Amino acid sequence: MRHRRFRLVVAAAATLTTLTGGLAYAGVGGVSGASATHATRTAHAADTFSLSHCGLGNGKKATGTPIPLGAIVTNQPGTSFTDITNTAQAYFNCVNQNGGIYGHPIKYYVEQEQTNPAQVAADAKKLIQSDHVDGIVGNTSIIDCAVNGSYYKAKGFYIIDSGIASQCYGSSYSATVNMGPRYSSDGAAQYVIDHGAKKVVFDQSNVPGTGYNAGGVQLIAKAAHVPFVGLTENVPITDATSVAEKEVQAAGSGGAVVLNFTPPEALVILQAAQKLGLENRVTWACSTPCNTDFLAKALGPQWNGKLHVNAELNLPSAAGTDLALYRKVMQQYAPSVALGSFSQMGFLEGEIATSALLTIQGAYTPKSVNAAFVAVKDFKTSFLCKPWYYQKLPVHLPNNTDRTVTPQNGKMVQEQGCFQISAVDPVVKYIRGIEKKMNL
Repeated sequence: MRHRRFRLVVAAAATLTTLTGGLAYAGVGGVSGASATHATRTAHAADTFSLSHCGLGNGKKATGTPIPLGAIVTNQPGTSFTDITNTAQAYFNCVNQNGGIYGHPIKYYVEQEQTNPAQVAADAKKLIQSDHVDGIVGNTSIIDCAVNGSYYKAKGFYIIDSGIASQCYGSSYSATVNMGPRYSSDGAAQYVIDHGAKKVVFDQSNVPGTGYNAGGVQLIAKAAHVPFVGLTENVPITDATSVAEKEVQAAGSGGAVVLNFTPPEALVILQAAQKLGLENRVTWACSTPCNTDFLAKALGPQWNGKLHVNAELNLPSAAGTDLALYRKVMQQYAPSVALGSFSQMGFLEGEIATSALLTIQGAYTPKSVNAAFVAVKDFKTSFLCKPWYYQKLPVHLPNNTDRTVTPQNGKMVQEQGCFQISAVDPVVKYIRGIEKKMNL
């Protein structure tokens, strides 16, 4: 046993005011080195985690033995997901300033990779065998699930991640807070087809997994008897004008273009389309990465209501207890990270992991931490359309219902409320059957 957490001494009043920039709220009493019984801990288990504050919310810095967690994230020219891990770190920093996990701070190890399988395999082994992490939270790598899936399974790790590769969604060891590029692109394709698109052109970064990403859009277009064209672009994009022209020409009159790029790459395409006067020639749509006010502001009012973005998570500006906390945490702990889908994913991953860690009785070990992760069920959050779950399942796609947003005067606003991703895609159909059977 590596370490045991401190026990709560529950104050009679149980009301502590904030000591850290407004991020700790009234809650359960302070962390102490004194012992408390497991019965006391259990009796107050429901009080230890709240969507309104980080960790215990008591404004006291955690100074105990750290609980190590890790992540692997893609960071390369044209494709970077570091906003996700940077925000998970911000949330954990807030937890650590508010009592931690019963006095234990979370130590977060992040490995950046450039889609090199050998590097990604070595990163996972470093985290688990050298850094001795107890859990994996916030993984957002283009190839991690494909490369390390069997290793995670063999080691008994149940990762909480932002999935990209197909293996993240077709496995027992990965549960994502997002639905990934395939299913988000499905949602964008559903929108344009429902609004009369006569043809769908799907364009995406030329990175591993392009066939998988395009497969769902192709199935949805086929089911609707709408022609489909798949394109890929090397990133960073160097000639956005040619890309925009090619997309619009392929879509034709009454057609639609669905983009699957990170925000900076999508932006250069859309700005080029605007310079060419093409913003009204087709219906433009985008997968979740475009759900950021950074993009809406950069595009300006010319794109008001003209870009339709599938949003796997709620608007960053939306009402909701943990969305309000998200904005406060970002302001204090990660002011340089943009509010948007990527940072929301990192926050939500940190939030779910923290809620699970606070349920553990006894030592924090890989076994106890991963058992707590996989036990998560009915996690209600204002980020998602419905509660999130893990559970021991053969496949995972807990986020399969989302929204459509559109730019309006420099802000993303909701255009379409929560709707289900089409069960024409076979994994979606399969997971809906599991959810019905298990009442998830």
